[in-house]
Amino acid sequence: MKLNIALLAGDGIGPEVIDQAVKVSNAIAQKFNHEISWTSALTGAAAIDAVGEPYPDETHQVCLDADAILFGAIGHPRFDNDPSAKVRPEQGLLKMRQKLGLFANVRPTFTFPSLLDKSPLKKERIEGTDLVFLRELTGGIYFGERGRKDDGNTAFDTCTYTRAEVKRIAKKGFEFAMTRSKRLCCVDKANVLESSRLWRETVQAMEKDYPEVEVAYEFVDAVAMRLVQWPNSYDVLITENLFGDILTDEASVISGSMGLMPSASVGEENALYEPIHGSYPQATGLNIANPLATVLSAAMMFEMSFDLQVEGALIRKVVEQALQKGYVTEDLADGGKAYGTKEVGDYLVDAILK
Repeated sequence: MKLNIALLAGDGIGPEVIDQAVKVSNAIAQKFNHEISWTSALTGAAAIDAVGEPYPDETHQVCLDADAILFGAIGHPRFDNDPSAKVRPEQGLLKMRQKLGLFANVRPTFTFPSLLDKSPLKKERIEGTDLVFLRELTGGIYFGERGRKDDGNTAFDTCTYTRAEVKRIAKKGFEFAMTRSKRLCCVDKANVLESSRLWRETVQAMEKDYPEVEVAYEFVDAVAMRLVQWPNSYDVLITENLFGDILTDEASVISGSMGLMPSASVGEENALYEPIHGSYPQATGLNIANPLATVLSAAMMFEMSFDLQVEGALIRKVVEQALQKGYVTEDLADGGKAYGTKEVGDYLVDAILK
């Protein structure tokens, strides 16, 4: 199979972890006789430095022309520390999601048997956890009307959703649930927010179309509590943008490291795959960043964009093998021998080809 993939390395450790995912993907292509064409493009702070825009038109066209997009990370401290900055790397991420129509962020959370003791939660609470969040990405408070009034002393951000926006993310949630345990949880704050009441009534109206799916409705604060009490009681969860942003970061620590969790952002025609961690600028160039989340994002790409299930499963298998043998970066070494970002990538490549 010929695979045309856009490569957006981004900022900080993005280029380093992306390099390892490319190495692993090329090894998979070699083993299974695929042909990958990589096309690199700028985004984030790197794009601002080059052309003054965090998501240039040239990058957008590269993404449109690709079958899938593999993305590293966005962000730089010089922008974080400057509240007056007019252009920010993160604006590129929001613009990319909106222009490509990437309305559903798919964030799995699962545990690795060899790392159960590294989680901040008790082993008996997290063992067997395998859940997936679908976070709505292009609506809500991040895209609503905002501003200042009263001479700048009052600020407002508006959470706005249309029924159509809720319906399309809910449809993805029902479809995911049908491929898993047929359980779906709609996360909202319908006892307070009008936008949440729209979410709830829209999902309730869709239940008749998926009679096999058992649907639960829970308030976001209750879900935040249960995620750290009994995470394995959940399977597929759908929620709006802000709630999803917070809950998925909370869920990410269950596995023991943010450097382990992959994600996908999908629309009707485009799909982007990325690790859930940020650009970690303090580690840039030090060869210490954990590449496994990006590698596992590549596994999701093979499975979801190209329906190459065996290839994705092999990537996950060699990642688990690396974890079991302690071939890990310093965030997982726990006082033992730590390997560099590149060395972990090399180990995965060798394991695949053998």
